Amino acid sequence: MFAVIKTGGKQFRVAANDRITIAKLEGNPGDTVAFGSVLMLTDGDKTTLDAKALGEITVAGEIVEQARGEKVIAFKKRRRQNSKRKRGFRAELTIVRITDILTGGKKPEMKKGEAAPVALKAASTEVKGKAAAKPAAKKAEPKAAKAEAKAEALDASNLSLISGVGPTIEKKLRAAGITSWNDIAAWSEADVAKWDEELKLRGRATREEWVEQAKELLAGKPPRAKADQAELASGEDY
Repeated sequence: MFAVIKTGGKQFRVAANDRITIAKLEGNPGDTVAFGSVLMLTDGDKTTLDAKALGEITVAGEIVEQARGEKVIAFKKRRRQNSKRKRGFRAELTIVRITDILTGGKKPEMKKGEAAPVALKAASTEVKGKAAAKPAAKKAEPKAAKAEAKAEALDASNLSLISGVGPTIEKKLRAAGITSWNDIAAWSEADVAKWDEELKLRGRATREEWVEQAKELLAGKPPRAKADQAELASGEDY
């Protein structure tokens, strides 16, 4: 007997004792997990596709391990701007062992496994952390003040600090009522498409990642153009 389940936007064919690697689920090794989104069940020669019957089927599993996928490198180079950016990404994954496929509306017994060693260590040092919290807070104050001062030093209405916004485009944006980073940071995908068509930006907002740039500036990060120049001068990836 096997079933097809859906989790994390993907479909998996599973049977008892199978191990699958899926998008991260919250929990510790040994925890019981239940998958209620069953798309198909096959038992011998009988295949069930009826939505009502599938609603009474639950696939039970046990978390084996919390893992991370292989590192993926994203390298981006902007031509004619002496700009490059390198970023790494590792997906958070969960390895699950399928324990049973329950039919007839049955539900699995939800068990809790042992907490991960890191969690236990964090719990044991919680008291020490509270004792040291006051000195640490004092040390953190100058850094926080410095970050706030840097954010205040940058003018949120200066749209030209966003890479790809020149004098002509800045005039178009201000004429349309877009006068600060906050306005751009609040754009949705629909807003980006709307302004791209109305202001004839020819995909520049998406290509140059204006929304991400505006959020970075509001968070106190330096403009990308300056960061790229510093990166080029040092020869290292930021």
